[in-house]
Amino acid sequence: MKSFIIAFFVAVLFILALIFGARNEQIVTISYFVAQGEFRLPVVLACVFLAGFLLSWIFAMYHIAGLKLALRRNRKQLALAEAKLEQTMVSEEPSKKLITKHSNNKEVDA
Repeated sequence: MKSFIIAFFVAVLFILALIFGARNEQIVTISYFVAQGEFRLPVVLACVFLAGFLLSWIFAMYHIAGLKLALRRNRKQLALAEAKLEQTMVSEEPSKKLITKHSNNKEVDA
C-alpha cells in the first residue's frame, strides 16, 4: 500500500510538471556533445523529471535488493544457530536429569 501511495504521488507530480510545461510554450535549445536540438520546454521538463525518477528508482532497487540478500543470509545464520542451540540443549538435558536424580537421593545437612 505504501508503494502505491508513493507511485501515485510521483504520478501527480509528473502531471503537475506537464501542466506547468503546457503553459510555457517556449522553445529551448539543448546542445549535445556532437549535435544540437530544439525542443519545447514541457518535453524537456518531462524527460528530465522522468530520467531523474528512473535513475533514483534503479539505485533504490539496487539498495533494497542488497538489504534483502543480507536479511536472507542473516535469517539462515539465525536458523543454524537456533538449531545448534537446540541440539546442544537436547544433548545436555539427560546429564542434568542424572545430576538432579543423584542430588535428590542425598540428604544435605545445612
